[in-house]
Amino acid sequence: MKKLIFIAGVIIIIIVFLILGRSIYMPFVNKVKGKETVDSRIENIQENAWNRLEKNLNLAGYKMDYPKEIILVAFKEERILQVYAKNYNGIKMIKEYPFTSYSGELGPKLKEGDRQIPEGIYEVEYLNPNSSYYLSIKVSYPNKFDKSKTELTNVSDMGGDIFIHGKSVTIGCIPIGDETIEEVFLLTQKAINNNVKVIISPRDFRINSNYPKIKNIDWENELYERINNELKTLPNN
Repeated sequence: MKKLIFIAGVIIIIIVFLILGRSIYMPFVNKVKGKETVDSRIENIQENAWNRLEKNLNLAGYKMDYPKEIILVAFKEERILQVYAKNYNGIKMIKEYPFTSYSGELGPKLKEGDRQIPEGIYEVEYLNPNSSYYLSIKVSYPNKFDKSKTELTNVSDMGGDIFIHGKSVTIGCIPIGDETIEEVFLLTQKAINNNVKVIISPRDFRINSNYPKIKNIDWENELYERINNELKTLPNN
């Protein structure tokens, strides 16, 4: 009986490590497999991702082509990521994706380790083709507004490794699963030369205009007014 309990315990530990310890072991896996580049990843995923996106892109007016400018919008309360395309005809939503996991609560990220998904207006910094979570898109947290509001002596204590990524685990990032991150990764790569904006909001203020009250800060209305003004430029699909 003790032997069975021991074996079961080991199996549980291994499973938990495989799920939560990707940031530890995946760099070694990637090293053994060889480093991918953004171009090599795009070559591998483009055909299947395009087939899944084609109908949505056609409906948005992008027949046989990719948008040159996109906006990524994440809503924490609704737990969805929306992708919008912008051209001379205006802004249209292409597709939305549910979060596959979630951590923290409504309210901005204030420090490293608080498990909070940031809230604010950001940009894509770069694409990571060798992510521990399959593929990932780096978000430019902390931005100037975040830094202006921190009470920390060292800005680096605010944290900074915030990504939109695959898989279904998170401690402050936005996971959307492997197949769906391929689509967002591809769309972002095609538009990255035009500075891809990332809006992260506690909720969709176009539907619920009430600003959440956040403990321990007195500047949430200022933040949410900024976010709300950005959301007003988008269609309410």
